[in-house]
Amino acid sequence: MRDIELVKQWKAEEQFAFQGWDFSHIDGRWECPEPPWDYRSIVKSYLKDTDILLDMGTGGGEVLLTINHPYRNTYATEAYVPNYELCKKVLSPLGITVVQTYTDDKLPFENDFFDVIINRHESFDLSEVNRTLKRGGHFITQQVGNKNCCEFEQRLNSGFISHSSSHTINNYTDTLIEMGHQIIKTGEVQYSVKFFDVGALVYYAKIVVWNFPGFSVKTHTDKLFDCQKEIAETGFLQGTGHCFYIISQKNH
Repeated sequence: MRDIELVKQWKAEEQFAFQGWDFSHIDGRWECPEPPWDYRSIVKSYLKDTDILLDMGTGGGEVLLTINHPYRNTYATEAYVPNYELCKKVLSPLGITVVQTYTDDKLPFENDFFDVIINRHESFDLSEVNRTLKRGGHFITQQVGNKNCCEFEQRLNSGFISHSSSHTINNYTDTLIEMGHQIIKTGEVQYSVKFFDVGALVYYAKIVVWNFPGFSVKTHTDKLFDCQKEIAETGFLQGTGHCFYIISQKNH
């Protein structure tokens, strides 16, 4: 009977609505520290009010709004339909230009259009970043690293690797230098990530679908019970978080 109740709880987590990029639903049920740098402060330090800013993959615009750049000079892209619709309701009335994009290799903007391009946890094509960035402009990105939460991926999909081996700070900085960028600053960190109940892991896995393809409570019930057993014994499931950031300036 207890097993049936657990599965019902997990299915409820699987179906819980998610909008924007907000994990507050599992606050206190997982531990995922913020990186030691302050992304928002870094971005603000490179912005003047007159700069034309692009936020790639803005989610629901939550982080973008805290940067508080003049709305008339702010652009945002987003692909995920629920987030795009949210952006149209929240960002567009403020005067922020919101564009729905589905591919990284063809951004709908002119050459040399932006003074600053920012990207937090979104994919990108450096050729397009370089094309749309003005000379002297800055590219600032914070990325989830290719070692992030691999332990949880392996628990649910043994043998699956979500991140390309080329998704590394060194690969991107080398490419940017080849394109004529100066690397201003970088940082990288690994840290402990913990889930304190299986429902929180289910919620996370259904959101970060690219890390857990094909996942559902129905298809992964046995593996979820394996996770439940470990939490009962140790109090949590533990993995490794990994992220990095890059600040570059286009010189030519």
